[in-house]
Amino acid sequence: MSAAPRHGLALLHGLLLLFFFFCGGADGSEVPPPQNVITKTLNTNYTLSWDWPPGAAGTHAVTFTTQYVPRYQLKFKKKKTNWITACNQTSHRSCDLTRFNLHYLGIFVLQVRATVDGQHSEWAQTEFCPDKEAALGPPSNVTLAPAGSDLDVVVTDPLTSNNTSMREHVPNLYYHVQYWERQADGQAKRLRINTTMVTLPGLKAWTWYCVRVQSRDDFYSKTSDFTVPHCMQTEGSIPWWNIFLYFLGSLLFFFLIVLGTIYGLFRCCKTMKDVLNPSDQMPSHLKKYLCSSPGSDIPRLLTPDSESELLCEGVTICPPPTVLEIHIPPAEELAAPPSGLEPNSSVRHSRQDSSSSGDSGVYSSGGGSSSSSALKHLSAVRHNHMGSDDIFKGLLDPEWVNLREMTAHLKSQPEVADEGVVDVCV
Repeated sequence: MSAAPRHGLALLHGLLLLFFFFCGGADGSEVPPPQNVITKTLNTNYTLSWDWPPGAAGTHAVTFTTQYVPRYQLKFKKKKTNWITACNQTSHRSCDLTRFNLHYLGIFVLQVRATVDGQHSEWAQTEFCPDKEAALGPPSNVTLAPAGSDLDVVVTDPLTSNNTSMREHVPNLYYHVQYWERQADGQAKRLRINTTMVTLPGLKAWTWYCVRVQSRDDFYSKTSDFTVPHCMQTEGSIPWWNIFLYFLGSLLFFFLIVLGTIYGLFRCCKTMKDVLNPSDQMPSHLKKYLCSSPGSDIPRLLTPDSESELLCEGVTICPPPTVLEIHIPPAEELAAPPSGLEPNSSVRHSRQDSSSSGDSGVYSSGGGSSSSSALKHLSAVRHNHMGSDDIFKGLLDPEWVNLREMTAHLKSQPEVADEGVVDVCV
């Protein structure tokens, strides 16, 4: 059916609707039929839609029934037409006919009516030929692949409702390809292909191109919408300096990674070593109080009754005491009296010294070397205060004899370090 009869039929439906709406009975018992009945199609997906006045049903609900039949069956008037119900008593203003798999090259008559409160309207009919009226969809998929400095375009045919190629229904299907540089504002180049794969020629290396494809059929002058543009960069030979820069960059990157790893391991090992085995050892006088035993490195907890909390009020540091050094001559010098001295005066001086002194003797708290030094000093003192006679008599004095015996005894003993202070009283 051409466009003019369809428009005439729609106009007739509109006039009938107005007639029933304005010239109907007073009770409004006449139900107007649907109007603007059209088909919405894409490949083999078909949907019948229509319009209906929203206030025509009043307060009652309105439902619609859709039927179809192949047109050739209407030619047999003696035979009852077997209408196939596609949608029965539905409230929608459309009916999907895809699931009925209408033949693509067939011609069908579609009709729809409205029902309000049990009353039916007249049937609104239209003819439908999928091969002529069904819209052609774009390719289902477009894939780009680089081919050196060119691009390979792979096109997938439009699909039917059963996921089969539309080429089965449209044998003369072909594609219209448009491609252009993404950064350029120039006119797009066009290319017609009858296959599903093509290589775009004359492209620049390392340049971005965008491609879109359209399906076409010249028999009924069908054209689809263009696909979404797909963009890809072409390839080419890589310059040597690019390869060199890539090599240096990767080498520097891996060097930094290895260096950072080694440095991190070194710092971790050093930290663990300092924690587990510190270089600064605890002083022994602190270990004695912090550890349970002198040989243990594990600190112990201090109790309130610990001796470590017995603190001193003050500490005074005193200088070491001055040690009196006494030089005593050896026993050989004491045995021989010096010349020029009188024995009487020496003995007399010795007696006087003995009687005048409150105490006679040597007291030592140190070792042998300190005692020997004290005896030597005592001998020198007596030598200075005695004359020749006194010295001679002093040799016979019992106190002097004891002093010489102590000197000989101390000289025979090994000298040891002085560990104390020597106190000598004469």
